[in-house]
Amino acid sequence: MKGRSEASLIGVVIYDGVEPIDIGGTVGVISMASRVLPALRYVVIAERKGPVRLASGLIILADSDFAGAPDCDVYIVTGGPGWRHQAESASMLAFLGRKSASELASVCTGALILAASGHLAGRTATTRRNAVGDEEEAPIHLLSKGGHLHAAKAAALVDDRGTVTSGGVSLAIDGTLYVIGRLYGEDTRDEVASIIEYDRAYAANREALGHIRLNDALAR
Repeated sequence: MKGRSEASLIGVVIYDGVEPIDIGGTVGVISMASRVLPALRYVVIAERKGPVRLASGLIILADSDFAGAPDCDVYIVTGGPGWRHQAESASMLAFLGRKSASELASVCTGALILAASGHLAGRTATTRRNAVGDEEEAPIHLLSKGGHLHAAKAAALVDDRGTVTSGGVSLAIDGTLYVIGRLYGEDTRDEVASIIEYDRAYAANREALGHIRLNDALAR
């Protein structure tokens, strides 16, 4: 566990078709956390540096391309309807393939990209529980059909040997808070949750949906 003044870098991995809420639930949480963790930083990573169009049409700028991405303490793969293309993207899968499983996390359907990269093989993971719009199946059902997972579980988040997957939509916040807690400790995580007025929601989601921790001495 790091001291509050120690540096950490979190990579937020995006692509065309990410849901904007996944940016708020990752980058937004890290931004607020940096008020009490002055050396905590993030970098937004995409296949190409520069403009990336999100699911709503909102355009944000990626700080780095895959080739130039700095080493990060953890890489969080975001979700959104663009996940299907990314699960077949050679460049995305190669980028993730160069990381160790314990360096990776996902929010929402980002777990399906992690699964395609092979990093969830033999692991338990979670993703969004409900189908939306014209989706024929809920993402968690698709995840369970991958054939490589040990299990897909409906939960707020799953930490299986250091690979953290969090559930759908607003649970991106829970997953990012959990990652911060892994880096800086649970007391600091809880302080950040309080700062963003999410302490009650974090506790309620953990109680209602559960945090699954498997074979990881760092998880409590």
